[in-house]
Amino acid sequence: MPDTQALVNDFLNKLKKRKIEGSQATARQTAELLRSVISQQRVPYTNQAGALIDAVKAIGEQLIAANPVELAVGNIVRRVLHIIREEDLSLTTAAIGGLNLSAVSDDENDDDRDGDSTLSAAAVAAAARSTLRPPSLQTLLEDTPVSAAVPQTSSSGGDSEGKTADKSSRSRKLKHDVIEAVNELIQDIVTCHEQIAEQAVEHIHQNEVILTLGSSRTVLEFLFAAKEKKRSFRVFVAEGAPRYQGHLLAKELVARGLQTTLITDSAVFAMISRVNMVIVGAHAVMANGGVIAPVGMNLVALAAQKHAVPFVVLAGSHKLCPLYPHNPEVLLNELRSPSELLDFGEFSDCMDFGSGSGSPLLHVVNPAFDYVPPKLVSLFITDAGGHNPSYMYRLIADYYSADDLVVQRRATAGN
Repeated sequence: MPDTQALVNDFLNKLKKRKIEGSQATARQTAELLRSVISQQRVPYTNQAGALIDAVKAIGEQLIAANPVELAVGNIVRRVLHIIREEDLSLTTAAIGGLNLSAVSDDENDDDRDGDSTLSAAAVAAAARSTLRPPSLQTLLEDTPVSAAVPQTSSSGGDSEGKTADKSSRSRKLKHDVIEAVNELIQDIVTCHEQIAEQAVEHIHQNEVILTLGSSRTVLEFLFAAKEKKRSFRVFVAEGAPRYQGHLLAKELVARGLQTTLITDSAVFAMISRVNMVIVGAHAVMANGGVIAPVGMNLVALAAQKHAVPFVVLAGSHKLCPLYPHNPEVLLNELRSPSELLDFGEFSDCMDFGSGSGSPLLHVVNPAFDYVPPKLVSLFITDAGGHNPSYMYRLIADYYSADDLVVQRRATAGN
């Protein structure tokens, strides 16, 4: 089995050099790496969940710092941390239920044990309330894992071996359940395109005109799924300069038999009046319903709002980020190479060599992403269904624990 640190270092190198294309591939590989970390992590007899959480957090901070703008990495780290807490809570609740059941079924020496039974029942109830209670402000500030304590009962020294075996068994059970849950998460990431595409027929109707920008596999599968359901429609594809990913999408749409028209980005406003719906992909969806998307997307959203055209965003659950765009630890954008806009040979002609400093008179700025505010979005379609922007914070809250938001803060602070 490969060494965990070697796997981590290899993945860190890929993130830093931007060798992984797309949020889905990044999310899947992040989940697979964390699964390996959990599988090989040794856990103590006590606080097994805490040991797993600490291990995942340590790796997660490195991964986030390697490429802060790829928010899918942090999303998956937090999802895995949430899984560990949920599985630990489930095992603890089951253990408490078992104690309660044994206390009720044990009817020996009822007269002598009335007081003890009452005390045991009270302890079980208190532990259950502690288990199910949301984390307190003190817990969040101290960044301590939320792990309920099973009430301790007195026993003879002869039961110590049995307790050790039970703890060892519970440790294996926790790791097994966490790994199974991570496997389900990986499967959800792999199949998110298909799950989103199944909803296409509910949103695309006969003889409509759809506009999109750039290239997105989610959008491609969504449009093709509508065609498979015998929907006849036309697609306008804005080319997505300067990388011109729209050219690739247009070719793939034509190869699958869809009527396609390729337009320049500057023609979006001129063509939007003929469009029935805008359907686009996303790089990330923030907790307030805002969208981080390829550059040029805000222009399309503004044009759609001006002409009252629905602006629909497709995003898998791995792109749902629990952070807000105004958080200082969130890196919304990055600058790509100027060579995508201007050849280096042409750029050298703009250097001021006469001054002796060689400082350029021409500066090239090439941002990778746009931010689309939630007021410009009509509908989100995820693998969990369609949702209004105002509901996204509630949907995102189901995937993450409040305790784990500090992972992003620590990683970006140390970067």
